[in-house]
Amino acid sequence: MKKHRKITPGGVIEVFLTVATVIIFIFPLYLAVLTAFKSKPEMSKSVLSLPQGLYLDNFKEGMERSDFFRSLRNSLSVTFPSVALIVLCASMSGYAIARHAHKTASLRILDKMYLASLMIPFQILMIPVYRIYKSLNLLNSLPGMTLMLTGTSIAYASFLYVGFVKSIPKEIEESAYMDGCSEMKTFWLITFPLLKPVSATVAALHVMWLWNDFNISIILLQKEAVRTITVKQFYFFGQYTAEYGLAFAAAIVSMIPVVVCFAFMQKYIVNGIAAGAVKS
Repeated sequence: MKKHRKITPGGVIEVFLTVATVIIFIFPLYLAVLTAFKSKPEMSKSVLSLPQGLYLDNFKEGMERSDFFRSLRNSLSVTFPSVALIVLCASMSGYAIARHAHKTASLRILDKMYLASLMIPFQILMIPVYRIYKSLNLLNSLPGMTLMLTGTSIAYASFLYVGFVKSIPKEIEESAYMDGCSEMKTFWLITFPLLKPVSATVAALHVMWLWNDFNISIILLQKEAVRTITVKQFYFFGQYTAEYGLAFAAAIVSMIPVVVCFAFMQKYIVNGIAAGAVKS
């Protein structure tokens, strides 16, 4: 016989809080989809009501006014190269810290600097970053934007790699040393392939974060030709007007690349975070 689970007040509260949390997270997406398919008269009547039909002009006009395909190309040009550099640099720095920080003071200091930098909000750095980029002629430069996105993301990614590398037995690397491999060759041929779960986690999280970046983009990319999707969507809202239908339609289309990437890599995310967040 199957044992029926006893209903307790704690269980009821847990279910209620779970459902409430799901609703809180789903409601903005639900509202965005409704608004994207509504005409202006429908939105003025009711925000929460279902649309009478699929009003697709919002998508057409939103993509035209945001110069969607050029801004999409710009977002792709800064997001995926940045993610590749983050995985490359953070994996090496995380490996060095995990394996050698106990005997190298400079790596211990670097580890503490990484952790300290996670507590510094970008708003504090906005003016110095702008002045430095202006003096280096890197404003309105997609490679300059890639460099900034990479630099601001290395610390957290390295933190994840440090914990994951510590979970890999050193005996695997020592056997490679005995076969004549250098440390660099051992890292790339032996250790780095074992970092696939955390690398996928770092890549998936940073694709999502960098794709949605606004603060850095609005400061460094001020010309129309180099603006990313998030910056272009900002201009649907003016001082006296707000094109909600166009903005939500463009936002839904711009989410597609991130959703596809996340769907392919989601199975690695939980395992990678769980393994990488534990430091010994």
